[in-house]
Amino acid sequence: MSYDLIIKNGTVVDGTGAPRFHADIAVKDGLIADIGDVSGTAARTIDASDLVVAPGFVDPHTHYDAQICWDDVTSPSCWHGITTVMLGNCGVGLAPCRPETREIAAWDLVNVEAIPFDVLKQGVTWEWETFPEYMQAAARRGSGLNLGFLCALTPFRHYVLGEESMERAATSDETAAIAGLLREAMEAGAFGFTTTNAGQHVGYHGRPLACRLASHDELRAYSRVLKDLGRGAIEVALTNEVSRVDASERALLDLFLSESGRPVTWLALLNRDDDPDAVQNTLVEVADLIERGSRPQCTCRPFIVQIDLSKPFIFANMPCWGPVLNKPIPEQIAILRDPAFRAAFREALKRPLIFTARWEVMTVLEASSPDLAPYVGRDVAAIARERGHDPIDTFLDLAIEDGLQMQFNYELFNSDESRIPELITDPRTLIGLSDGGAHVDSICDAGYATYLLGTWVRDEQALTLEHAVKRITSEPADFFGIRQRGRLAKGLAADFAIFDLATVGSDKTGTMRYDLPGGGRRLVVTSRGVEYTIVNGQVLFEHGRDTGARAGQVLHSANC
Repeated sequence: MSYDLIIKNGTVVDGTGAPRFHADIAVKDGLIADIGDVSGTAARTIDASDLVVAPGFVDPHTHYDAQICWDDVTSPSCWHGITTVMLGNCGVGLAPCRPETREIAAWDLVNVEAIPFDVLKQGVTWEWETFPEYMQAAARRGSGLNLGFLCALTPFRHYVLGEESMERAATSDETAAIAGLLREAMEAGAFGFTTTNAGQHVGYHGRPLACRLASHDELRAYSRVLKDLGRGAIEVALTNEVSRVDASERALLDLFLSESGRPVTWLALLNRDDDPDAVQNTLVEVADLIERGSRPQCTCRPFIVQIDLSKPFIFANMPCWGPVLNKPIPEQIAILRDPAFRAAFREALKRPLIFTARWEVMTVLEASSPDLAPYVGRDVAAIARERGHDPIDTFLDLAIEDGLQMQFNYELFNSDESRIPELITDPRTLIGLSDGGAHVDSICDAGYATYLLGTWVRDEQALTLEHAVKRITSEPADFFGIRQRGRLAKGLAADFAIFDLATVGSDKTGTMRYDLPGGGRRLVVTSRGVEYTIVNGQVLFEHGRDTGARAGQVLHSANC
């Protein structure tokens, strides 16, 4: 028999958790045609001797809503064996969108996803108004990866309420209109909807992201759309206090589970230095909700953020920082110098939420001024002692002295790496949180899959290869109802990550590239040991080289 592709002599890890086995895999018309001792000819044969052949990895949380307009390989995820990405996370997105509200939608992304406005202005193509048109535009452009679209509630509320979406709940008629748009999107193939209650998620002009104003009556109506259709999932960001779920958040999860009858994933479960028992306490407190179908998302890496104070996202949940957002740098500097602002910041840090003021792990990464170069690599606590000032003033003064260009590294969560296996081996969690397309110059966890395989499978042996592959393939695929991917079996989609277990991996920190539209910069993490990434039977990356194939599909939730 003649095939399009034969992968010979590989160590197959099929995504189910079953033991690895040696086999050939044949591919025809984008599907797996045979697994075993394959005979016949093929247009191409890959020798996978000494390599692991796994299903392509599925990334549940990427924020690539804008990036797909200018990047048809969806990097850096594609470098790490990812073949399917979910977009529309945290309640923020770009569709539906009327022409007159495009600037509002863009500023939502500036504040939540930390993508510069000039990048969005040059890069977003705006060839759609409705959500189905947004999906159709993605299909026309072509993609190296498979794209799964979630409906971010913020643009849906903008579409019906206009700017009042950032001020109030919807009326019953408006709710019905939004629910109708959501149904239209689901019927076009969307995989559910997303929202947030996180205080740091602010949008246009620093106002609350519109989905945060949705009433429980609204959310019931939107949940019932999924229940009526019998498909889809819900994602909600509960990050006011990471790894803690308060009574109102518990009620929200209960509402989604009860009204939709669908799975719900929520952010985020990460280890906290200031509350080491937070994760395990929360898992006990929400055990009944997990039993009913909710799954918290975690990451397998230390959660390191790179910041400069011109884009102070990690402080956005502190009211005193609201006036700093979206201002020209001279105005920002004036605010940061103000003793009243500093007093308010100092007071806010007495009740830390995301930023916990551990100045000993806030280090200077880069300084644009040569006079400040001696501080690079040093932590703010030590610099403060040397200068004879307190760490808060030292932190702000350093930033101001460098024109807000100084780059800081801060280990927000998971800094005690010995405890990360508790998260990644727990069957109640969903591994993800890559944020590959968000916080573009401050966070990049898109290498989580290769980090899991290199650090936690090979180096630390915290979990088996089979278990790790299952965690990043069939588990996220099953959660979102993606039935044709995440496993290797005859008749399923021919998505593969082929890697060398001896070398696979990625670093905890990234490097800066200036490849966004207009030369904008982003933080990326490169991969090691991923020899082939294959999407729908076509090789997308080979030994780190882009082949030019663009076989990714826009997935449809009713037929995927």
